[in-house]
Amino acid sequence: MNKQDAFPPKLVRDLMSVGVPTCALGDSVVELTRWFLEKDVEGAVALDENGHGAGVVSRNELVQAYARGDWQTLTAEEVMRPGMPTVPPDIPLTAAAQIMQDLNTRIIYITHHAGGIEYPAACLTYQHLLRHLAAQDEAELKDLGIKAERESPIETFTRRRDEALRRAKRG
Repeated sequence: MNKQDAFPPKLVRDLMSVGVPTCALGDSVVELTRWFLEKDVEGAVALDENGHGAGVVSRNELVQAYARGDWQTLTAEEVMRPGMPTVPPDIPLTAAAQIMQDLNTRIIYITHHAGGIEYPAACLTYQHLLRHLAAQDEAELKDLGIKAERESPIETFTRRRDEALRRAKRG
C-alpha cells in the first residue's frame, strides 16, 4: 500500500492547529522575535486595542525588519502585513498549500464566527504540511486537527487576546 492509500486526502480541518498566536500592536520586534524562537511560532495575529485582528507578523516580516536596519525600535504595527490570509476548513490541504504559495505566506488562518464576530480560531503552517508529508502513520499527527484534545476556540482566542493585551499594557 502506498502512502496515498494510507493517508487519504485530508482537509484543512484535519491538520490545522486550533488556537492562534497573537500579539499586541505595540509589541516590539525584539520581544516578538524572542517569543517566536522560544515557542517555535511561525506567525502571530496583531490585535488592536479592541482585540480585533489588524494584521499578521510572521518570521518573514521579522526578517524584513532586520533588513531595514532599525529593527531595535520597531513594533508589530510597523512591520505587520495588513489583513489576515484565510482559508475555509473544508478545502483540501493541497489547495491550502497552493494558496499559501500564491500568497507567499508560510501561515494561513481559519476563522470562526460567534456572536456576530469573526475571529482567527486556527492556523495551518508549512510545519503542519511538512509533518503530514513526513508522517509514517496517523498517530504522528494526533495532536493536530479539529479532533485533537484542546480548549475551545473561543477560550483559546480569549486567553491569547488577554495575554497580548496584558503585554501591551506592560510595554
